[in-house]
Amino acid sequence: MDPKSHMLTVRRSQHRVHAEMVPGIGTPIVLMHGFPDNTHLYDRLLPHLVGRRPVVCFDFLGWGRSDKPAGYPYTAANQVGDLAAVVDAIGEHVDTDQLVLVAHDSSGPPTIDWGLANPGRVAMLVLLNTYYHWTPSLRRPPAIALYSTPLVRGVARALVRRRPELDRRLYAWQVGRFIHDAEVRDPLVAQLYEQFIPARPAFWRLNDDLLGTVLTHRRRIPELRRFAPPVRVIFGIRDRYLNPRVAREFAALFPHSELHLLDHAGHYVQVDRPQQVADLIMAE
Repeated sequence: MDPKSHMLTVRRSQHRVHAEMVPGIGTPIVLMHGFPDNTHLYDRLLPHLVGRRPVVCFDFLGWGRSDKPAGYPYTAANQVGDLAAVVDAIGEHVDTDQLVLVAHDSSGPPTIDWGLANPGRVAMLVLLNTYYHWTPSLRRPPAIALYSTPLVRGVARALVRRRPELDRRLYAWQVGRFIHDAEVRDPLVAQLYEQFIPARPAFWRLNDDLLGTVLTHRRRIPELRRFAPPVRVIFGIRDRYLNPRVAREFAALFPHSELHLLDHAGHYVQVDRPQQVADLIMAE
């Protein structure tokens, strides 16, 4: 985070959500990570936003520098509450009710759900290589499929518990495929993996929740079609999982949407094309 940032006090019951804000003028931008990563996913994007608007980054409970309560139900539905708590904390520092919400990967469902419940507070919804409901074009990355498929996932988890080196190699292989630039890839994957180890319970619990989340959200498609705030869909075209077909389907669902497919960018589009993504977030 930028040296000018300051901590926000965010409580979820007895738990603490780690959140930081960089001051600025105008509508705050809230950046949300997916799995298996954390706020460091935005380290390359932040310098292109700082000084232009207030910017907030936070780790969902179970991830990064947020609390990791044992036995906590880490689900997309509970992540809506994390976002709501962060929004309340932002309100103590800025004089506006509206926000630009930037969702990536598994933060798509909780972000969209919060937006559907609070459309008047959404200045814009920005969707970066994310998902919401099940479609035939959606593909789970191999590691996610391994850990989210019933029957298979128990065996896979037991194996990586016994063989940590296998776990590290699988993570590096899968997450490494999300990043186009080799010079960026190695240090970032190593950093993310170090912080992933204590977040593994949240990762596995969210994988348990994954199939149910995307299947049940199909029933909310009519609400997406009535969503009034602007939606900007920004996808890296080299993502074979949350791919351009998913992006086009998203853009077609919302009545006020723009579609931007970025060349030479994959699943971590904010890592591969930080300047371009920042400019699109800021565009009027």
